[in-house]
Amino acid sequence: MPGGDLERGAGGKGANQAVAARRLGARTAMIGRVGDDEFGAELRAALAEAGVDIAGVASVTGPTGTALILVDPAGENVITISPGANGRLRPDGLGGLTGQLGTAGALLLQLEVPVQTSTAAARLARDAGVPIVLNAAPLPTTVDEPLRRLIGLADLLVVNETEAAGLIGDAATGPVEADPHAYALAMRRLGPAEVVVTLGAKGAVLVGLDGRSRHVPAFHIEVVDAVGAGDAFCAELAVARATGVRELDIAVRRACAAGALAATRPGAQSALPSRYEVDALLAAPDGRTAILDSVTEGTRHAS
Repeated sequence: MPGGDLERGAGGKGANQAVAARRLGARTAMIGRVGDDEFGAELRAALAEAGVDIAGVASVTGPTGTALILVDPAGENVITISPGANGRLRPDGLGGLTGQLGTAGALLLQLEVPVQTSTAAARLARDAGVPIVLNAAPLPTTVDEPLRRLIGLADLLVVNETEAAGLIGDAATGPVEADPHAYALAMRRLGPAEVVVTLGAKGAVLVGLDGRSRHVPAFHIEVVDAVGAGDAFCAELAVARATGVRELDIAVRRACAAGALAATRPGAQSALPSRYEVDALLAAPDGRTAILDSVTEGTRHAS
């Protein structure tokens, strides 16, 4: 069927999250791989222009990772990914990470690079005492033991409803009928001390260190393009963790604001908000919505 105009822009979950964290006020360094094509050069340039340290973003032979994103009239999207150079980031390519962790406040990981590489990075961060935020996306079709080990290393796990269903083996039930509070509590038993399940226009559900699930409402916005919203959300959580915000409900409320702002504009990196914009939205009278406790309570996490 006919569609709209084709647009091209810088993206990739890791790159989006790095740019978002920088705009939200954090000094940010990225480790990744791009291909030796024109896209790779463009992506490195875009990261550098955004103020991200790209010393760890190397070029390898082959194509740069690419995503084909279809956006419907309601702003929702379907994404198909060709990993390209992302799949060539191996554990032996993490040489610069140890030094960076010496001054890092948080390590933000996702699944567009091999699980073994993210696991190696997580272990280095744990040895350095650096909090690990894992955005388990895009979730593989099969949740295997290596992925479970990576999840167990995370201090904070972030997924959407569909990913949550896949992780706890309840994909047949689906996110519509399922209870996100139950999902969050079940995922906490996989090892992370804290869990956040994003719900799009319905906000997010979190389980903090006290083992209790809570719902954080969304901001009422007109969605234009939700492509970068999840990455802005995750970046704000990582920035909050890096800057010492220990109250997860406060961090998630800020993350909801960042995600909402990103969804009001087209594109991925071009739509990511600044810290000033997030603060302004949170200060608006209609942004003051109470955080609601769920009646469901889980067990305290044993570390």
